[in-house]
Amino acid sequence: MATVSDDAGEHKAVARMLLAGLDRAVQIGRPAILSHVRGTVRRAPDADPEKVIKLLGRQFTAAVCASGAAAGGAAAAPAVGLPAGLALAVADAGTFTTVATTYVLAVAEVHGIPTEDVVRRRTLLLGILLGDSANPAINKVAGKVGGHWGKKVVEGVPLQALKNVNKVLGHNFVTKYGTKQGILVLGKSVPFGIGAAIGAGGNAAFAQFTVRSTKKVFGPAPAEMPIHLRPDADCGAPPTVPIDEDIIDGEFVHD
Repeated sequence: MATVSDDAGEHKAVARMLLAGLDRAVQIGRPAILSHVRGTVRRAPDADPEKVIKLLGRQFTAAVCASGAAAGGAAAAPAVGLPAGLALAVADAGTFTTVATTYVLAVAEVHGIPTEDVVRRRTLLLGILLGDSANPAINKVAGKVGGHWGKKVVEGVPLQALKNVNKVLGHNFVTKYGTKQGILVLGKSVPFGIGAAIGAGGNAAFAQFTVRSTKKVFGPAPAEMPIHLRPDADCGAPPTVPIDEDIIDGEFVHD
């Protein structure tokens, strides 16, 4: 019989997997993000930035709902035992983190504040996924900028300060976000088809939270799309910056 301690350990393990997935996800090349935004713009060439951001949110939500339902449904198959079903659900949690990263960085592009720096990306992602609970740590380095701290973090805070913030946010991510996602992961592994409904519904709830949190961080949509994202723009993407693997590895949280 599982104990409270066992459950806490499982939730923390899930959170660490999510954190590792996030550290991989922040390495997504900027050309892939630009391609995602431009594809959305091409499908709705008359859309203003606010509409484009809404479309990006719908695509994000649809993708993670489909992924969650598939993971929960697969876990319900008679031939799939609980350990295998749990593994599928954990893999889906990693997928959620990757798709969420793509969404957040795409919205940043629409706001005209792109970043290829993995430290700044990590602060954005952790701050958005944690929501208001990240504000105290962010305010210490960005000042009291209200809820819309995305631009300040990307453009105005020294990297060393953000590395220190990321350590705090990483710990909070493990202890808070991991518990919520851990419960969802365990729910997806429930047999008899219930996991599919939990997977889709749970991922939808997390997606909606992420969309709302992203809007808080970046603020209202700009009046115009950045020139390089407009339908008639040259689609050549700027080069990416090198990834500093030492920074990535050095920011893992070990408790």
